[in-house]
Amino acid sequence: MLIHGGGDSGWAWHLLEAELRSRGHDTVAPDLPSENASAGLDDYAEAVTTAVGDRRDLVVVGHSYGAFTAPLVADRLPADLLVLLAGMIPAPGERPDDWWEATGCVRARQDAGLAGIDDPFESFYHDVPRELAEEAMRRERDESPRVGDEPWPLKAWPDVPTKFILCKDDRFFPADFFRGLARERLGVVPDEISGGHCVPLSRPDALADLLVGYLKH
Repeated sequence: MLIHGGGDSGWAWHLLEAELRSRGHDTVAPDLPSENASAGLDDYAEAVTTAVGDRRDLVVVGHSYGAFTAPLVADRLPADLLVLLAGMIPAPGERPDDWWEATGCVRARQDAGLAGIDDPFESFYHDVPRELAEEAMRRERDESPRVGDEPWPLKAWPDVPTKFILCKDDRFFPADFFRGLARERLGVVPDEISGGHCVPLSRPDALADLLVGYLKH
């Protein structure tokens, strides 16, 4: 179950889906209703659970902003594993719009010299083939303002085994920042993958290997 990040769509996962399917796994990667300005976190989670249908043996993966939705899905469905990929780990009651300051992300980006990188081809897609990066930009979607203003509704993290994957060459979220946040909020040491923020497009094979490897332990 693959949940895309902010401004993105299920298309962002298409290369990873092909890799996972070649390894014998079913995949679902719906578009969240982000272009609906009245949609909230519950609507995002409902869109995912509807797409899952009656599937079982679920691995829920949330990328970036999708980390606010992924735990809600894992809390509602019989998930075996929850994986956050460069995910914005929420805290109970935290508004997504407040996350940046509350976690120290703004300062971390400044300290790492990343705050001034405004070109998405440099911040998000610097290691993605240019043609794919341009297609991703063409497919960029709006994000519901209601989601950013809603307190994250869970009172505690779902009782589901959780993994965190950070991207070592991420120019949007510094790797050291996520190393600290994953320990602080999840009590886990992140797994690390080479590549920038959008590894489902730049390194889908390596990401598939990592995800499938979790199922063997």
